[in-house]
Amino acid sequence: MNWERAWMIVAALLLISAAFFVWRNNLSGAFVTAALGSCAWFLSYRAKLQAPGEDDDEEEPVEETDEE
Repeated sequence: MNWERAWMIVAALLLISAAFFVWRNNLSGAFVTAALGSCAWFLSYRAKLQAPGEDDDEEEPVEETDEE
């Protein structure tokens, strides 16, 4: 499992727990878990940006020639 997927799972679990806290009328707990969930989402986005590109390695650069 890569880091991007792990952070997305953590973000989803924290979002579900924040909804539970809202349902139980614990707004401070909901705020804290929602803030942690958004941090986890940003960490998953960061992991996605830091991952080496799979498409970049497959393509070969096209050389331009000046033919007249």
